[in-house]
Amino acid sequence: MIRYLDNVTTLELDADKCIGCTRCTQVCPHGVLRMEGKLVEIVDRDACMECGACATNCPTDALTVDSGVGCAIAMIVGALRGTEPTCECRGGTCC
Repeated sequence: MIRYLDNVTTLELDADKCIGCTRCTQVCPHGVLRMEGKLVEIVDRDACMECGACATNCPTDALTVDSGVGCAIAMIVGALRGTEPTCECRGGTCC
């Protein structure tokens, strides 16, 4: 599995808004979220590639993420090419 960089994702959860609909857990491609009882929790924040699927599908806006601001594309391209991720953020190194 592609791992994101440690502690850089913009993913946030407002647990008070969560209604336990499970939409976010169904659409997350990396298993970042899971249901704990009747509410969602973030279980692997650093696996988040900031695609925005969870936030887009959340009917109560309990999840927010600045999709596209991270280096998801750089991570994917690096994985496909077998190279380290690079982007235009800081001198060619990924965020």
